[in-house]
This record gives sequence, C-alpha cells and structure tokens, in this order.
Amino acid sequence: MELRQLRYLAAIAEHGNLGRAAKALYVSQPALSYALKGLEAELGVRLFDRTPAGVEPTAAGADVLDAAAAALAAADEVAAAAERHRTGGVLRVGFEASGAGELTTRARAEFARRRPGVRVVPKRFDWGGEAAALREGAVDAAFVWLPADLTGCESVLVRTEPRVLGVPAGHRLARRDAVSVLETNAEPLMWTDKAPREWVDWWAVNPRPDGSEPRWGPKNDNVEEMLEQVAEGAAVCFAPESMAAYYARPDLVWVPLADAEPLRVALAWRAGNPLAEDFAAVVRSLL
Repeated sequence: MELRQLRYLAAIAEHGNLGRAAKALYVSQPALSYALKGLEAELGVRLFDRTPAGVEPTAAGADVLDAAAAALAAADEVAAAAERHRTGGVLRVGFEASGAGELTTRARAEFARRRPGVRVVPKRFDWGGEAAALREGAVDAAFVWLPADLTGCESVLVRTEPRVLGVPAGHRLARRDAVSVLETNAEPLMWTDKAPREWVDWWAVNPRPDGSEPRWGPKNDNVEEMLEQVAEGAAVCFAPESMAAYYARPDLVWVPLADAEPLRVALAWRAGNPLAEDFAAVVRSLL
C-alpha cells in the first residue's frame, strides 16, 4: 500500500465521481479506476458503490477513508518536520472561506516579512474543517470560525463580524436594507452534514427566536456549491459579512441580518509549537 493510493481514495471520496477525481489528480480515469480496483483487491473489501451520480463509500470504505485521512495527516506531519530542518521552517495556516477577512492575508504576509526563512503555507478547508485539521495536526495554526472544538489548542479571539443573508438577485428580500431571522423562516436554508452539528445549528439559528426549526434546504460540501445553489434559487444562505466582498457575483445579493449573533473568529494554534506561537504574536500585533 502506498500513500499515493490513499490520496487517490481521498480524492474519489471528495469528488464523488471518478472522472472529476481523475482530473483533480491529473491522471487518466482508467488509471484511477485500475488503482482503485487494485487497492480493493489488496484489502479484500469493496470501498465504493456506483450510483447514478458517481460513487459513494461503502461501510467498509467509510472506515478505510477515516484511517486513510489519519495516515495522510501523519505523512504530512513527517514532511513538515523534515521541512523545518531543511529550511528555516514551515508554518501551515488553516482557514475556511473568507477566514478572518483581510487579517488572514495580512498576518501571513507580516509573518513572512519578519521570518523570511520560514515558508508560510495556507491551507483552505471546508465547513468547520479547519478546527479538525488543527486538532489532528494537519495545520499548525488556523483562523477558526466559532463555535468549534479547540481541545488541546491555544486560542485568541481576533475578529467579529455581522452575518448576512444570501439570496438570488430578484428575490423578494433582495432589496431590503436588513431582514430578521424570522423573516426567513419560509425559505429553504442551505446547510451541510460535513460539519459538527453544533456548528450547523449555530449558523442556521436553530432553534429560531420563536422556537421553530429552520426549513432545511439542499445540502452542500463547500462554499462554491452553496453559492451556486443560492444563485439558481434553490435556497438562501446565512454567511459572514466578509463573504459579500470575497464572493461577490452579479446573480447574488447579500442583505444584513439584523438580529443574528455575529460570527466570532479565533486564531488557534497547537500548544508548544514555536512557529505557531510566533505567528500568534504577529496576529495580536495587527489587531
């Protein structure tokens, strides 16, 4: 078994389709299919079932994918350890979507200026994934959207920002100066099952101020999928204000949510990591 095969598995699971996974990996689809069959034969279990839309993990495949993710994270940690000795070091900084707004980029740039021998590597994650990556050692520090499990990590609050409602252009609420959460009760709301439930409920304001549950709409795995479905009119979404700037597009309108708790963003890092602690000091100096 090779790490290459495990990376293939991760890509197939991420894209849910052999063709898309092959493109992302820059290999041919027949080669990827052959590699998958070879690994299934080696392990003695079927890892994916074919569906009309592509493939999805079997029960055995889901367990193997969890173990593969841990193995890949450990391999990345090995490479990072070597990199720290080969150069002045490497600092992996996680974030999702718009991160901590412009502070995300400013902090990386200022750290690179102060520590020119250290390579700063940004790592983007999907919903809630940056906190898990930090806990598992896949990154050294991360701009984390709260609420999140930061067990074993140091953290400092670095940003708060209002939340907004994303609607398609022409939507009944698109011309409003602001809306309340209750005014969206009838609208299907985008959500994900990839993030911890506490995180999902906080973003959805579940329960609502009147005690009701949101009208759950389509699911999505990342911000691009979410915005595509909102733009086509399938649902609305709640997002941080910075997303209106970072993901501006003519078929979407962003309206302030007047009564939603603002997003809090924390910088979190692994305790005992000197580079991460230096990065935290840089971020504090920019606040």
